[in-house]
Amino acid sequence: MLKHTPFYPRTAPLMEGQAWRRWAGYVVASSYELLHDREYHAIRSSAALLDVSPLYKYLITGPDAERLLDRVVIRNVGKSKVGQVLYTAWCDAAGKVIDDGTISRLGEQTFRMTAADPNIRWLHLNATGLNVTIEDVSESTAALALQGPNARVILQQLTDADLTALKYFRLTPATIRGIPVTISRTGYTGDLGYEIWVDAPNALPLWDVLIEAGTPYGITPCGILALDVARLEAGLMLLEVDYISAHRALIESQKSSPFELNLGWAVSLDKAWFVGKAALEEEARRGAAWQFVGLEVEWDSLERLYAAVGLPPRLPTVAWRTSVPVYSGGEQVGYATSGCWSPLLKKYIALAHVRSEVARPGTPLAMEVTVEHRRKQAAARVAKTPFFNPERKRA
Repeated sequence: MLKHTPFYPRTAPLMEGQAWRRWAGYVVASSYELLHDREYHAIRSSAALLDVSPLYKYLITGPDAERLLDRVVIRNVGKSKVGQVLYTAWCDAAGKVIDDGTISRLGEQTFRMTAADPNIRWLHLNATGLNVTIEDVSESTAALALQGPNARVILQQLTDADLTALKYFRLTPATIRGIPVTISRTGYTGDLGYEIWVDAPNALPLWDVLIEAGTPYGITPCGILALDVARLEAGLMLLEVDYISAHRALIESQKSSPFELNLGWAVSLDKAWFVGKAALEEEARRGAAWQFVGLEVEWDSLERLYAAVGLPPRLPTVAWRTSVPVYSGGEQVGYATSGCWSPLLKKYIALAHVRSEVARPGTPLAMEVTVEHRRKQAAARVAKTPFFNPERKRA
């Protein structure tokens, strides 16, 4: 049976079209209004409030908590400081990515790990012989993402914590109108934003005070459709859309390494043994066969394809999540995994896996589009991601 998040009593009455979707066994809003346009623009121009409670959340504590995480993930957890958040991935023995998420260092021996898929069994399998406790706090911990240019001014009114001093990918314990929370400067929109972690019984009071304080600043509850456009502009990948977990893949070619997912910067080969290290060392020596890149579809090419059949260009305002062939000189050299029209950038953008030899930014390619039931090829170019990277995100 599908579950409701702790915020459901507030989010359900806002659903104009009852456009629910599944996320990790929960129902969440696709969009609260009949169209997601206003919700998207709230992310980029005011403030959006997103229920991200369905994330899997694990509390890892004990003398060997750091050692366990360093054994599992590709980042060097031992170098992290209390109050730091690490984005990372973790691999199987062959160096293929199982999942990606964050590790928050709450104390010297206390960490919170978030994931898109259930990973508690994987953690236990790798904890053999270690003095560590692994607790699934997915249901007992609720989470909201407050994202957008007005996020800080809204949140600062409600807490004594100095948010101007809170750096990107850092966290701080705080209270919001007397409610104990943890605030992290993180998010999935590529904009200025925060995620607020709270015990589930305090979820509704937290929602209420944020809405009250944020209303003069244009705060808008936001669903998955708007988030999908924003995360594409930010060049952020999505599990089971842009890559397949090594634990779910049916054949080897469906798997990806961190180097093939543009995560080479996160691979800490200088640390002690971790799952997949030997395979990743070998791949680092020979080079990755694939790269995960951004694509920008050229407007003039798209316009000509539609003009040939007497139509104006049709643009995907909702992000698509399908495999679309990508070509170079008539030969298929990869595939796009998700894409949309960016209202802010006024560009048709996509994320794609392509062979390394055609992955350099600016390389001309072509992406398949369907025009009046016929498959055509629109000119495109490899683009550096993120497509949208405002200074306020890190400032």
